[in-house]
Amino acid sequence: MKGGSRKKEKPMNNEKDKKGKSKQTAVKVIYAAMQILKEAGGELSGKEVIGRVEERVQLDDWEKGRYEKTGYIRWQSIMHFWTIDCMKAGYLRKKKGIWYLTYEGEKALKLGDAAFLNSATEKYREWKANQPIEVDDEQKDDEKYQKAKLDELEEEAIEGLRNYIISKNPYEFQDMVAALLRAMGYYTPFVAPKGKDGGIDIIAYQDPLGTKSPRIKVQVKHHPENAIAVKDVRSLLGLLNKDGEIGLFVTSGSFSGETERLARESHAHCKLIDFNELISLWQQYYSKLTDEEKNLLPLHPIYFLGSNE
Repeated sequence: MKGGSRKKEKPMNNEKDKKGKSKQTAVKVIYAAMQILKEAGGELSGKEVIGRVEERVQLDDWEKGRYEKTGYIRWQSIMHFWTIDCMKAGYLRKKKGIWYLTYEGEKALKLGDAAFLNSATEKYREWKANQPIEVDDEQKDDEKYQKAKLDELEEEAIEGLRNYIISKNPYEFQDMVAALLRAMGYYTPFVAPKGKDGGIDIIAYQDPLGTKSPRIKVQVKHHPENAIAVKDVRSLLGLLNKDGEIGLFVTSGSFSGETERLARESHAHCKLIDFNELISLWQQYYSKLTDEEKNLLPLHPIYFLGSNE
């Protein structure tokens, strides 16, 4: 046949073949993910990591296919499964959909792709061997699959919440912050109307008359894609001109490292709340919101079998 024939992929007919192929996939996608985190300064959303891995790594049809039972993309599930080893090895941390490359993980990258994953797996086995309850290898894998699946579901949920908040306009986001403060037990006699507000978006008191300290001056910025700059927090600090006043800066995005340092070292107390902490507080105080306030960011809790690890 002219031009030659295209070599067909050999079908995998047994469990051993599938495990071997999965490990090969894990080696390249895990290492790429860790390199991407390093290039990004050590932290990135799980969704962003997955997107960049897909752009960087060559994946075949089997890897890009979906598991029939779960509907999840195969290579992504494989990556989540093997990140459990990386986390137990101390190379990776995950929190609220954000992945963090640790100092130990960055050092281990020098080992190379296969050696990096083998090192993580060995450390995972050491950790597992020290657990009080002995389990066989099959049960260990089941636990890892469960944890990996929960990680995927959590990241999917966080991304859904993020997109919902992004869709809000600045005043809707401001109303959400005010509702959260009320659910936490504060009174909000002032929520800035549209127009200039003098830098203060919300004033919150511990009692209806505002006689108890601290009194809180709140600035709200709906900047989901950007880190809050130092000048913005410095501006809020400049408005704290009475004893017993503290500042609260809430954003739908994040804060730069320099901004966080300014807040920590300031003579006046200024609390910073980013997207992740805002979601945690919303979940914590959700039951104390009114039905109308719940509609600002409606949640539906679902409980899965978890772990005390």
